[in-house]
Amino acid sequence: MKLHADALGALDPRISGPAYDRSKLTPGIVHVGLGNFHRAHQAVYLDDLFARGLGHDWAICGAGVRAPDGRMREALAAQDYLSTVIELDPSGPRPRIIGAMVDFCPVDPANGPLIARMADPATRIVSLTVTEGGYYVDATTGTFDPTHPDIVADGASPEAPKTVFGAIVAALKARHAAGLPPFTVMSCDNIPGNGEVTRDAVAGTARLSDPGFADWIAANVAFPNSMVDRITPATGDGERALAREFGLDDPVPVTCEPFRQWVLEDNFPQGRPPLEEVGVTFTDHVHDYERMKIRILNGGHAIIAYAGALLGCEFADDAMAHPLVSAFLRKVETDEILPHVDPVPEFTPPEYLQLIEGRFANPAVKDTIRRLCLDGSNRQPKFIVPSIADGLRKGTSVEGLALESALWCRYCAGSFEDGTTIAPNDPNWEALTELAAQARETPALWLAQRAVYGEIQGNGGFEESFARWLDMIWSQGARRSIETYLNG
Repeated sequence: MKLHADALGALDPRISGPAYDRSKLTPGIVHVGLGNFHRAHQAVYLDDLFARGLGHDWAICGAGVRAPDGRMREALAAQDYLSTVIELDPSGPRPRIIGAMVDFCPVDPANGPLIARMADPATRIVSLTVTEGGYYVDATTGTFDPTHPDIVADGASPEAPKTVFGAIVAALKARHAAGLPPFTVMSCDNIPGNGEVTRDAVAGTARLSDPGFADWIAANVAFPNSMVDRITPATGDGERALAREFGLDDPVPVTCEPFRQWVLEDNFPQGRPPLEEVGVTFTDHVHDYERMKIRILNGGHAIIAYAGALLGCEFADDAMAHPLVSAFLRKVETDEILPHVDPVPEFTPPEYLQLIEGRFANPAVKDTIRRLCLDGSNRQPKFIVPSIADGLRKGTSVEGLALESALWCRYCAGSFEDGTTIAPNDPNWEALTELAAQARETPALWLAQRAVYGEIQGNGGFEESFARWLDMIWSQGARRSIETYLNG
C-alpha cells in the first residue's frame, strides 16, 4: 500500500498513525535538512505533542538547499508529507506514521521559495539539521570561515543565496523591512555550542554584504543551543523491506533506536511549542549535556568504528559483541574520556556510558560500521580531539585515543588488512588516502592536519604514542595492537 493521507484508515493494526486531525495543523517551523535524523527526532516529538492536542500551530514545513533535498521533497510530497518511523526495539519493531510535516518548500537554486516561507509571519522558528560539516567552520581556528567559496558567493549575490545561511539572512532582511520580528534559528546538529556556531555562520554571511545588518542579527536574533540524540541508521533496501513487512510501500522509511533525548536552551522570543510536555529538557546548562553526549556517545562511535571495521565487523552490535572492541571502548572511555566529563541531573558519566553501551549493542538497530566511519575528517576534531586535548592538558593518559587515531589513519589508507579496498568514505577521501600512505613511513604527517588536530598538533608525547601504535597496526595488525593496549 502506498503511504498517503487517505490510506491512514487502512493501516496494519500494528502501525500507529497520527492521533490528531492533520487538517487542523498550521506550519510554524521551517526545517532545513529533511534527513532521517530530523524525521526520527524533532518530527516525532512534535507528533507526540500534537497527539496531546497541543501546539497545532507549530507544524513543520520542510526545506532544503541541495539536490538530495529535492529528491526527498518529491518522495514525501507523493505521500502527503507522511513519514514511516520504525523504532527498532530488541523485542520487535514498532512502526508509526508521523504526520507533523504539512508542506515542503520547492527546492530552487536561488532559494526564492525558502526565503519567502521563512519571511512569512507564521514562521517563528527555523530549525536545521545540515550535518556537522555544514556550518563552514574553519577547523584550524574553530570559527566561521567567511572565505569559503560558497559563503563568498552569497556575499556577492545576497539576493540569490546558495547556502542556507545566506537564505536565512535574506529572509531576516525581508522580515525586518516589513516590520516583522525575527524568527528563532534552532540548530539540531551535533556540534558543540551549536547555537553560537549557527549565529556566527548567519551573522558572518551577512557581514560580507551588509555589516550593519550583521550586527543587528547578532544583537536581535535568538540562536538557542541544543543537544539532540537518537541513533538513526541510513535507509537502504533492508529498511524498505521492513516497511513492506507492515504493508507499506514507502521509499524513504526511517528506522531508529527506541531511545531519544532533546535538551534545549529556552530562548524563543517569538514563542515555541510546549515540548516539555513530551519529554524535552529545557535548561541553561545545555553544554553539560552536550559535552557528555559528544564525548561519550559520538566519541564512542568513533572508538568502535575503526577498530570494528579493521576487525571485520559489519554492524555496531557486531562490534559490541566482539570482546576486543567492547573492551577497547570501555577502557578508553573509562580511563581517557569520562574523567573530563561532568555529571548532569539524569546521569553520572559512568551511568551514561553504561546506557550507551546498551544502545550500541541493540541487535535490532543494525547501524553499520561504515556509517560510523563516515566523514572522520569532520567528526574527529569534534568528537575525539577535545578529549585528547584535555588529557594532555591535565597530564592523564591518552594512549587509547592515540590508538584510535592510528586506527582511523590505517582505515583511511583505503584497504582492509586482507587487501580488500575500502570504498571512499569521507569528503576528503582521496587526500586522506594519500596522506595515510605517507604517514606509514612518517607518522607525524598525519598529525600535521591542522584542520583535524588543531591545538594538539606538534605535541611530542602524543606524536610518539601515535607513531608507536600506527607502526604496530601496520606491522602486527589491529587485533594485536588492541590486545597490547588492553594488556597495558
